Amino acid sequence: MNAPLPDTVMTTDEITLFLEQEFPQHIGHVVRLGKNTADMRLDVSDDHLRPGGTVSGPTMMALADVCLYVAILAQIGPVALAVTTSLNINFLRKPVPEKAILAQARLLKLGKRLAVGEISIFSEGEEEPVAHVTATYSIPPR
Repeated sequence: MNAPLPDTVMTTDEITLFLEQEFPQHIGHVVRLGKNTADMRLDVSDDHLRPGGTVSGPTMMALADVCLYVAILAQIGPVALAVTTSLNINFLRKPVPEKAILAQARLLKLGKRLAVGEISIFSEGEEEPVAHVTATYSIPPR
């Protein structure tokens, strides 16, 4: 198993195993962790497309939500009951349906009870984001 980074308390392998055990319906896979950051990737299939041949909004929301969850877990450890309390998404441009979508989460605030972050979603290989998300998580008392 890989070692945690100096700025994280969980490794990508540990978070992946945790998600498989506690949240098996999650989408995407963890690519990278850092101090207050996480990157995830989702290989887009027909199941993720909406009429008109674009990646669906719910797919992008789900990936953003899990990506922020992963960024939080990387900092505080495995807390299964941390939950989303708000999520706002701005769809900026049409994702390329033949390409994976990538989510990059960054924690803006990590307190004892609340975490606030932003997530940018990209079509793989594209420089401009297809969506921008802000979200807040409630962290249960330990």
